[in-house]
Amino acid sequence: MLIIYTTQITNRLRYAVDTLFEKVTNIPFQLTADINLYQQSDADCRINYSAAKINEAELWIQPHSLLFENNINQQTIECFEWNNLKVFFKTGGDFPFDIFATSFYLITRYEEYLPHTEDEYGRYGHNNSLAFKENFLSLPLINLWQKELLKLIQQKFLQFPIPNSQFRFTPTYDIDIAYSYLHKPLLYNIGSFCKELFTGKWKQLAERAGVLLGFIKDPFVNYDLLDALHEIYNLHPVYFFLVAEKRKLYDKNISPRNKYMQQLIRWHARKYLTGIHPSWQSGDDAAILKNEILLFEGIVNKKITRSRQHYIRMNLPATYRLLTECGITDEYSMGYGSVNGFRASVASQFYWYDLEKDEQTDLMIHPFCYMEANSFFEQHYTAQQAAEELQQYHDIVKFVNGELITIFHNHFITEQKEWIEWRNMYMDFLRKNF
Repeated sequence: MLIIYTTQITNRLRYAVDTLFEKVTNIPFQLTADINLYQQSDADCRINYSAAKINEAELWIQPHSLLFENNINQQTIECFEWNNLKVFFKTGGDFPFDIFATSFYLITRYEEYLPHTEDEYGRYGHNNSLAFKENFLSLPLINLWQKELLKLIQQKFLQFPIPNSQFRFTPTYDIDIAYSYLHKPLLYNIGSFCKELFTGKWKQLAERAGVLLGFIKDPFVNYDLLDALHEIYNLHPVYFFLVAEKRKLYDKNISPRNKYMQQLIRWHARKYLTGIHPSWQSGDDAAILKNEILLFEGIVNKKITRSRQHYIRMNLPATYRLLTECGITDEYSMGYGSVNGFRASVASQFYWYDLEKDEQTDLMIHPFCYMEANSFFEQHYTAQQAAEELQQYHDIVKFVNGELITIFHNHFITEQKEWIEWRNMYMDFLRKNF
């Protein structure tokens, strides 16, 4: 048993301790402000989270003020190196920094509630973040800090058992464009055919004609390949489908009322976890989001509780509050749509903490760290460079026994000349690691 003493129990402190211990490592704990209970406890491990040391038989972490505040203020942050890791909120005690406050600051995305610049899509720009500025965006820093904390606990409390957490890999897929040519409106295909004819795009024209005449397979239809890969490597993926009723701006999937689209969604929903991929349009209109969720539920005939924002279009706290109101319990957008890395500096799922309301919510956040579209469009990597990047994320997440969540799109994993290397990259990654 682990007991933690503090002079004041706040929502923030309880959340930070619960996230760092019980949620990530399955270590039960007791948090108390009763010093007599703390001193008389027969717990295997004692942590004193207060300004003064109490006795030698404890691990003393001196607090920063953050977890005892109830407002949102610009914080003074000065990073320094400790055990080859970036840390901040320097304090005294047996630990050189307040690991609870630093973890809280990063995992709640505290800085996203402060004034900041947005990128071209109206999202929080990753270059605002402390992780980007201090060059630790590629690290699950909270998990690494926690690993060091557990080492110190084991050294000081030899009899305290540390549970063994397990590395997990969860592949996820965003189905933004289910088909390249098939099942689209006749006028759309005629228009595209004419455009390709007059612009001399002979290869694309031939491919379109071949698919529509039934001579060749639609290049985006690779669901059988993915299914086979999941069977071979015993993987449990999550699929997110874009079901925008209007084809507009960044929403280019075929109509969710198309019977072939519905068949595709139903087939996946019977075999895998599936979720809504809220359209770009829904970011401006709550009614559209609610309609898309109802439409999706009507197709699969069951409640939909998972989601990931199209183009990772999200702003805190508005997006998460709206999703919660619509019945979403598990959210997969915690990452950047502009660069790969750990947006919340963690490779483990966690409950969202609404900073404005200063309370933990029931919305479970599943952070991703790698999306192939970021590698290609934003970072301008070759398939080989992307393979190396993906492998680095795999290795560091496995080192901390976290969960690696990746995003791939079906239209990246094709046999078309421009994408075949990316298809092979993904297959090689699975073959090598699983």
